Amino acid sequence: MRTREGGRIVDEAAVIARVRAGEPEAYAELVRAHTGIALRAAAALGAGADAEDVVQQAFVKAYCALGGFRHGAAFRPWLLSIVANETRNTVRTAARQRTLAGREAALAEAEPLIPESADPAVATLRTERRTALLSALEQLSEEHRLVVTYRYLLEMDESETALTLGWPRGTVKSRLNRALRKLGRLLPDFEPREGGDERE
Repeated sequence: MRTREGGRIVDEAAVIARVRAGEPEAYAELVRAHTGIALRAAAALGAGADAEDVVQQAFVKAYCALGGFRHGAAFRPWLLSIVANETRNTVRTAARQRTLAGREAALAEAEPLIPESADPAVATLRTERRTALLSALEQLSEEHRLVVTYRYLLEMDESETALTLGWPRGTVKSRLNRALRKLGRLLPDFEPREGGDERE
């Protein structure tokens, strides 16, 4: 699998092979290529202010587990499943629920969604819609919240969503369908955008 990092393409298999061959500093390429989406995933899944710590721990765990990483598998879904587990553990250990406002702020901080040049009225409307969406997501079951988060908030394609969650594609489709129907009842104006393009 190849991942775009900045302006260049990172050959994940080659980087992993270098790390396994005794070049641990090569791992920094994978960290740089995937930090953004890992932070967005941790924030969207409820890590709040702990998102950076969660991602750092996930990268450490992924590094330690590289020996068992299946050759030819996609690194990003594998990493994001570790991020999801770390987020879950962090939230449980902290024994407190993140507030909607905290989650919204963390998600907005992880990646600015509204350009500075945007019309203030449009920016306000987008923020209100995003807040309403996150509020509605809180009312879904964990499975439905996860599938919507990966497919739409993180804009992953169906295959990556299935790999990340460890579910068959059919399960992703059916749970996503049910989740979107529930969201449609909670948010009559909700129109999901398609996730990321199919990747090679």
